[in-house]
Amino acid sequence: MMSTLHTHPTAAGAARPPKAPPPRKARLAAECETLEQLPNIGPSIAADLRSLGIQEPRELAGRDAFALYQALGERAGRRQDPCVLDTFMAATAFMEGAPARPWWEYTALRKARYGVV
Repeated sequence: MMSTLHTHPTAAGAARPPKAPPPRKARLAAECETLEQLPNIGPSIAADLRSLGIQEPRELAGRDAFALYQALGERAGRRQDPCVLDTFMAATAFMEGAPARPWWEYTALRKARYGVV
């Protein structure tokens, strides 16, 4: 005997409004209006940057990614994952005119430049 399974949407599932799409990532520095539009930057890292006084993407041009990384660690009271430094390196380079590249492409440069962080 075969049975047919019936599924019913839950009340919670039916009441959820659709999620807003994430901000479109910029292809060029000039297109960036918000931190979240930077390649590799999501809400969490954007909040970290804001906690350091960076409110707009253009403020990253000319900034020292390592100094930002150290300041974040001091502010948080703990060592930050080195991938955060890679992300800061990618963001500052992008705002200085480098092409958008994944943060992990900065790992080798970070290790060569700063060693173990």
